[in-house]
Amino acid sequence: MVQQGVLVKCPQVWLKEYIGDYSYLGTTLRQADIEPMPSLSDVRQLVALYGILPLGSQVVHENIPQIKSLLLAGPRGVGKKMLMQAICTETGANLFDLTAGNIAGKYPGKSGLSMLIHMVTKVAKQLQPSVVFIGDAEKTFVKKAPKGDKTDPKRLKKDLPKVLKGFKPEDRILLVGTSRSPFDSELKPFVKTYEKIVLIPRPDYASRFILWKHVIMAHGGIITNHLDISSLTKITDGYTQGHIVEAVKYILSERRIAQLPKKPLGAVEFVSPLARIDPIYKEEEEAFKVWYLKTPLGKKRLEACKPPEEEDEPKGKKKKKK
Repeated sequence: MVQQGVLVKCPQVWLKEYIGDYSYLGTTLRQADIEPMPSLSDVRQLVALYGILPLGSQVVHENIPQIKSLLLAGPRGVGKKMLMQAICTETGANLFDLTAGNIAGKYPGKSGLSMLIHMVTKVAKQLQPSVVFIGDAEKTFVKKAPKGDKTDPKRLKKDLPKVLKGFKPEDRILLVGTSRSPFDSELKPFVKTYEKIVLIPRPDYASRFILWKHVIMAHGGIITNHLDISSLTKITDGYTQGHIVEAVKYILSERRIAQLPKKPLGAVEFVSPLARIDPIYKEEEEAFKVWYLKTPLGKKRLEACKPPEEEDEPKGKKKKKK
């Protein structure tokens, strides 16, 4: 499996490296009957709760309901794969990559697929904790496979539920899927496979503010009074973490870093690379929200957020006339 690229070495990524702040407007939005998206801080907490704690601690695993699968859904560039890698790093888990593009052309035929599933399940149990990763998870349950797609994305559709059934309560194995278009899949089998879903939003103002500072300094930049971080944060509404990293890398070349003592960074320098990137529009994020509310977890969430109904007046009692 190592030679075939199924059992892979995971890059070292820690959960604390996933930068994001709390949502300071959450309560205000709820008071206006608007259900807010989770903050990036909420996302970190959920990944720790559903992924890191059960996998990393045998005691926790034995004392909470078993979580077999987790879906990380969100637009491009919000750090879905990074969070999956953080789960592996924090728990020391072995990573098995069953993404359609990764297993295309490997273990061909029905017998080959059966052998792959058998080996992954057996080795994952022997080397636990283990993470079984499927990128573009929606493609496994896609309504119509795109013409010319040679990766055979629906190859695991019938076998994936069987794999999950094979995970016993004592097994510290987690199926982690990532998806940037979950609404393209057949809803029922998709949500049946992934029992826990974490929606990852675009970073809000508070998260972008600390993200700009962190990314610039991490890539050799220096924050001075000449650099208006607040303005950068405002103009990047709709841009994701990946977009911000891309813009910073473009500007902070070795030559530009060498010039920093004499020529400090200015916010205007980042406008040009940002202009070449398409942001994530509100409508796209709204599509994730609408899809999530159709899932069993979303319906439960909606029900929990409803205000308690007013108690009916006791029968037989009439209002006093003025």
